[in-house]
Amino acid sequence: MSFFASLVSLLAGAVAAMTPLLFAALGGLFTELAGMLNIALEGLITLGAFFGVMAAAATGSTPVGLLAGMASSAVVALVYGLVTLRLKANEFITGLATNLFAAGITVVLSQQIFATKAVVPFEIPALAIPGRALSGIPFAGPILFGQNYLVVLSWLAAILSWVCIRRTTFGMRLRATGVNPKAVRALGLDPERYRLAAVLISGAACGLAGSYLSLNLSAYVPNISSGRGWIALVAIYLGGRKPAGILAACFVFALAEAFSNYAQGFLKVPVDFILAIPYLFTLAALIAGAALRRARGQ
Repeated sequence: MSFFASLVSLLAGAVAAMTPLLFAALGGLFTELAGMLNIALEGLITLGAFFGVMAAAATGSTPVGLLAGMASSAVVALVYGLVTLRLKANEFITGLATNLFAAGITVVLSQQIFATKAVVPFEIPALAIPGRALSGIPFAGPILFGQNYLVVLSWLAAILSWVCIRRTTFGMRLRATGVNPKAVRALGLDPERYRLAAVLISGAACGLAGSYLSLNLSAYVPNISSGRGWIALVAIYLGGRKPAGILAACFVFALAEAFSNYAQGFLKVPVDFILAIPYLFTLAALIAGAALRRARGQ
């Protein structure tokens, strides 16, 4: 394979790998702006992946699978939000509990329904590629137009998130809740309602992220999230808590993931080390980001 073809393949893989990270990070952005650290993203992705592909297989419809994935994650996110906001439970502990619950319940349901804790394959329709007619354009075609509609939807989600956060009353009040909830309450508004709305948005977004992973594989794989929820949290901070910055950060992380997949074919090093490249890169990026903020005095 020529260098040009390899580069196109690598970038196309990075754009595809960016999709679940972007969905999860955009969802986490809403809770972050509302003044909450939502570490439950990992578990919510797992739930969306399991219920999304199962519903798609049962109905033969990927849109139904997406809705089921979003709904399942949103319901659990609602419980997480109510326990945290109404019962005043520690959000860090509640988030960890959500992640543990998601990892456990999917294993139990997989064993009870499919009699296996391993990979569960499904027969579902392939995800449509809306720009297939333009995928023949040199270089940009396979990278941008050879992607399925969920990849395109993630780009639209980034744009809609920016509009919602910066150009709507809801977004203004959400940001005010994160900065000064007492001032929001003084205006006769309930900050907890905006925080709960942000948690629901994050749940639905993580459901999309998980559904993308499983629908793209036509299978549910244990630990399918593989740390993407945690990487999404890092992307929020490295992206400056802005949709455009998060998009760029997610692409960089996805590029590392795509490179780790591609490198298995030509690097003569242990496979475990190659698979660790995205996580090593995430750690390095987190350290570099902290050092940069410290240098700026932030």
